[in-house]
Amino acid sequence: MTPETVVEIGREALMVIALLSAPILLTALAIGLAIGMVQAATQIQEMTLSFIPKLLGMFVALAIAGNWMLGLVVDYTLRLYDAIPGMIG
Repeated sequence: MTPETVVEIGREALMVIALLSAPILLTALAIGLAIGMVQAATQIQEMTLSFIPKLLGMFVALAIAGNWMLGLVVDYTLRLYDAIPGMIG
């Protein structure tokens, strides 16, 4: 196994991780931004106010994107397993 192969596997793994985390993180960011704007407009500065909406939003994002996320992980794992014989030799 060459150093270039290791770097390529690491790069692909980081890309898969970024794609997996994007739907949930972007949902939490959007909900947090919306709640922050409402809090600024109403001057309600309660820190725990955004917790439940973010939690529910991330659950919905996971329910919607979960199938795609699972497919992405399975595809990456299968490609990695298929490449093992070429890495050994």
